[in-house]
Amino acid sequence: MSLLELKNVYKAFDDITILEDINITIEKNKIIGLLGKNGMGKTTIIKLINDLLTPTKGTILVNGKEVGIESKKSISYLPERTYLDKTMNISKVLEYFQDFYEDFNIEKAHKLLKDLNLDESTYLNKMSKGMLEKLQLILVMSRDVDLYILDEPLGGVDPATRDYILDTILSNFKEGSSVLISTHLISDVERILDEVIFIENGKVVLQSDADVLRQKENKSIDEIFRGMFRC
Repeated sequence: MSLLELKNVYKAFDDITILEDINITIEKNKIIGLLGKNGMGKTTIIKLINDLLTPTKGTILVNGKEVGIESKKSISYLPERTYLDKTMNISKVLEYFQDFYEDFNIEKAHKLLKDLNLDESTYLNKMSKGMLEKLQLILVMSRDVDLYILDEPLGGVDPATRDYILDTILSNFKEGSSVLISTHLISDVERILDEVIFIENGKVVLQSDADVLRQKENKSIDEIFRGMFRC
C-alpha cells in the first residue's frame, strides 16, 4: 500500500481551474521534491493533502484512507507562512506542541534547537523571519509521523543556513516515513531528493526517480527543469 495517493484530482475556485487531473503516488522511505515556479499549484496540492481544501473531483488517500481527522495524525506539515503565537517564547511553544501532539519528541526538539543556536527563552516577536522558519522546521521534524510535508522550507533563510537545514531534514525524519518538499529553489534541494515531481500550470508534467532522470538527461534536476520551463 502506498503512503500517499492522489487520483484524478481537480481543484477549481469558481470557474477557474487551479489543478487538473493530478495523479501522484508516494511510497515510504522517500524524499520527494514537488518542484515548480511560484503560482503553479504546489501549495494547493499540499493544502488538499492536509485536508485544508476539498478537491473539486478526485480522491486523496493517506495510508489507504481518505484524508480527514485520522490522516492528519500521520502528517507533520510546515506551511509557507508563520502560524505560531508570537507572544510565546520558544520554551512555551515546545510545551504547547508536547501537549497537543502525542508523537512530539521533546528530546529531539531540544537537540535541534541547540544545533541551530536557538535560545529557548527567546520570544517569537523578537525573532527574525529566518529564525522563525528554523523553529517551525524543528517543530515539524520533531514529530514521529509517516509523512512530513514542507512548503518552501528554505524561502526565508540565507544560503549558508540552507545546507544545514537540508541536513537537518535528511537526518531527522522517522525511519520508514517520507518527506515531500515543495520549492522553487531546485538547485538547493536536489542533492537530497530521491524523486521529483514537476508541476506546471496546475498539472503534473513529470514524476521520476531523481537519479534515473539525471542519468537519462546527463544534467542536474535544476538544469532539466530550466530547460523544460524556460520563461
